[in-house]
Amino acid sequence: MTQAILNQILDQLEALEPQELQQLNQVIQKHLAAIEEAVQRTTFHQALLTSGLVKQLKQPSYNRQTERRLIQIQGKPVSETIIEERR
Repeated sequence: MTQAILNQILDQLEALEPQELQQLNQVIQKHLAAIEEAVQRTTFHQALLTSGLVKQLKQPSYNRQTERRLIQIQGKPVSETIIEERR
């Protein structure tokens, strides 16, 4: 962040009400906590790689699951059929 932008933000702080300052503080604290968590995770992953416990780290897949539609069946519920077959 450039110094000019930081100075603009600091100047705007003077116009905020106490409640707005508290809201801003909460958002900043959440943001800082998220950054700290990311740094800790990165440090942990680097330690695993350095120690040789893992060779590579795979990133989780965030593919959305398609919405599943329910189907109508004839007769008794499938759960009852499963229970009967287990007996």
